[in-house]
Amino acid sequence: MKTWKKVSLALGGVVLVGAIIFFSIQQSRKGVVEVQTGKVSRQDLSAQVTASGEIRPKTFVNVGANAFGKIVHLYVKEGDKVKKGQMLAQLENVQSAADVTATRASLTAAEADYNAGLETLNTNVADLDRAKADLEQKLLDWKRSEGLYKDQLIAKKDYDASKNAYESAVSGLSMAKARIAQSKAAAEAYKHRIAVQKATLVHNDDVLSKTEYRAPFDGMVTNLPVREGETVVVGIQNSPGSTLMTLADTSVITAEVKVDETDIVNVRMGQSAEVSIDAIPKKKFKGTVTEIGNNALNRSTGVATSQSTSGTQEAKDFKVVVTLSEVPEGLRPGLSSTAKITTATKSQALSVPIQALTIRQKGDLVPKKKDKDKNAVQAAEKPADVKAAKEEIQGVFVIRAGKAQFVPVQTGITATTDIEVLDGLKEGDEIVTGSYKVLRTLKPETTVKIDNTAPKKEEDKS
Repeated sequence: MKTWKKVSLALGGVVLVGAIIFFSIQQSRKGVVEVQTGKVSRQDLSAQVTASGEIRPKTFVNVGANAFGKIVHLYVKEGDKVKKGQMLAQLENVQSAADVTATRASLTAAEADYNAGLETLNTNVADLDRAKADLEQKLLDWKRSEGLYKDQLIAKKDYDASKNAYESAVSGLSMAKARIAQSKAAAEAYKHRIAVQKATLVHNDDVLSKTEYRAPFDGMVTNLPVREGETVVVGIQNSPGSTLMTLADTSVITAEVKVDETDIVNVRMGQSAEVSIDAIPKKKFKGTVTEIGNNALNRSTGVATSQSTSGTQEAKDFKVVVTLSEVPEGLRPGLSSTAKITTATKSQALSVPIQALTIRQKGDLVPKKKDKDKNAVQAAEKPADVKAAKEEIQGVFVIRAGKAQFVPVQTGITATTDIEVLDGLKEGDEIVTGSYKVLRTLKPETTVKIDNTAPKKEEDKS
């Protein structure tokens, strides 16, 4: 055989062997999925609920108008600090002050009449005592005259005079008793008149007091919508002309936030929180949950569902109040804030990245088998209960012998990026963490190729 033929045969053999090897490699790569992986590890986890709201003083009050009238003097301006009992505003009070003065004068006159009535009663009591003594004397004189008349020692005229004197003394005693009853009735009437005047004075004093507004506690004037000379009216709270000012106790400041209905079940009294304020960037403030609302609020209107006349399917929130541990200078009510409430913590918890969790239906986890007769891949026996086959199971894909095996897991607290695993995994297990598309479509027992290199960024074409 010629040399060139030998060389051609050798080259052909090499090409054939190379083609066979290439074909084998390509065939082996069929069905291989490229994945990103991570390790099951232990770390400290902290579950948080994030909610937004605004800064509010714990104690504040809208000082509303209690009477109709013109403001004659304002003693404070917005931003002033006041003490409890300090005068805030004065309304016109000429008529109410005159009513108080007149009522006090009437009360003084009624008390004088009552005292005079008591003196008259005392005089009549003395007259009664004198009438009683006189009656006793006249009775003795009559008895004595009666005996003398029987013995014919005195004339009939003297006997009749003694008897008439006795009967006159009896009438005098009855009149004295009547005068006492009359005096007592008059004194009681004066007493009732005094009570009426006192009640009227209390009423007029109350009307007068409603023209003066004093601070109910130490605080700061945070809102002053009225001016001197304006007329205020008694009306609905927060309506124009009915609110004079807002007074707030700035010694205790809270962040009033709205927590989503799906998170409120995890919030408890006394839980710690971290509050950030938009107006004070790059600084966090420690706080504690001090109040949790029991009534749901419609997210769009902020109105409590108990006050809504019609049902709605819109999302709902619950009010949660976080009291700040320290009050920064210059903090004003109404500033936007965000609270991160720590609802649970666990030290050295077995955890995996949240994105590693995926859901599969129970029927998808049943092993497949090959039908030898028809040479086709068909499903194994289907569960009798179709509903059970559609049951969703939470788990992760674990890399074992180059394949992704689906392992159901039980989870605990959820942190920002990681979640606690209570059962199903052990520390050091290698699990599939990405990509999202792969995790969504990955099937159990799929051969995988691990590529944990950082994804390349697209070049800036501009």
